[in-house]
Amino acid sequence: MILDLAESTKTINERTVKKVPTLRGRTVVNMFFEPSTRTRVSFEIAQKRLSADTVNFSISDSSISKGETLVDTAKNLSAMNPSVVVIRHSVAGFPHRLAKLMDASVINAGDGFHEHPTQALLDLMTIRERKREVRGLKVAIIGDIARSRVAGSNILCLTKMGAEVTVMAPKTMLPFDVTRLGTKVAPNLKEAIKDKDVVMLLRIQTERDVASRFPSLREYNRYFGLKVEHLKYLKKDCIIMHPGPINRGVEIDPEVADGPFSVIL
Repeated sequence: MILDLAESTKTINERTVKKVPTLRGRTVVNMFFEPSTRTRVSFEIAQKRLSADTVNFSISDSSISKGETLVDTAKNLSAMNPSVVVIRHSVAGFPHRLAKLMDASVINAGDGFHEHPTQALLDLMTIRERKREVRGLKVAIIGDIARSRVAGSNILCLTKMGAEVTVMAPKTMLPFDVTRLGTKVAPNLKEAIKDKDVVMLLRIQTERDVASRFPSLREYNRYFGLKVEHLKYLKKDCIIMHPGPINRGVEIDPEVADGPFSVIL
């Protein structure tokens, strides 16, 4: 139902005036406590095209920089009666906690290593556009499964919709109970991508502590990076995905990211 509704809104982009009155009179507050380009901008554009009144919450200019707790900030915002709050935060579960403190609807734009539900919905929409049906598809997810909120949400959504998910990563990047999520584990890149309908690569989060999990980015690319030489193992109609931002030459080589299998950019 959500995907059908999202599909129907695509016609807005084809209009001369890209605007509909769906959220007229509603106030949406965007609270991003982590750096973001794609997610923050796409949320704001969507809000404006739906005629919402958008307020962007700046951490550096807020009372949080003066020592106010997030709980007190949330209560103050709630008193201003916004309709929706979009939040990205480094603490897993914080959007859920925020939702208990506010009357407004809260949208999780990514919380720690936990979930990124809107990214997963976007990925599902892309897959459905290209493949028509998610059920029965074979999907490979490669990268930092343990610390990727994108992986968590995609695995949950894909398995619920009937896809078969295989993961592959360095052992230091796999959850110890990964099969509990309903996935298979491939021993190497060739086996992971062979005969798959979708190959999804995950960004190596270089801004976090990765040195303890593999020797170097070059080493990662050697064993886990998708290269031109691997394309012969893909199905002819396979699509390659990546949530971005891409570390070219690490998770994926430029020729593959910009090639015919890619739906990344």
